[in-house]
Amino acid sequence: MPLEDDNLLRSILTSARTIAVVGASNKPYRDSNRITDLLIHRGFAVYPVNPAYAETNGVKCHPDLRSIQRPIDIVNVFRNPDALKDIVDDAIAVKAKTLWLQYGVVNEVEAERAERAGIQVVMDHCIAVDLGRLVRR
Repeated sequence: MPLEDDNLLRSILTSARTIAVVGASNKPYRDSNRITDLLIHRGFAVYPVNPAYAETNGVKCHPDLRSIQRPIDIVNVFRNPDALKDIVDDAIAVKAKTLWLQYGVVNEVEAERAERAGIQVVMDHCIAVDLGRLVRR
């Protein structure tokens, strides 16, 4: 069952150091771009993931989660829910701690699969909204 409890969300956000942003964009009008920038400025080590770009927000873009050479605390997803199978496969392979699915990214089947693999799932939540609401950093 995806997490909804504010105390658990706060715990995830305060303990996280590394965040991979899947579906990152270099277009400033995209939510993924603005939130990537926010996460960088809030002090997280951010790894944009999008094979279409060499970099975004001044940070090297990775083609997929498996190409990131650091442990990943949160995989923050800005992709169509139908694309989650491969993303969950990669999140499991890299042993990510949390799969954070942004507003509108809802896929119960893949969320349950991630949970069975030991990954916490936050679904249909904006990481920026919850960060602002729950964490003073």
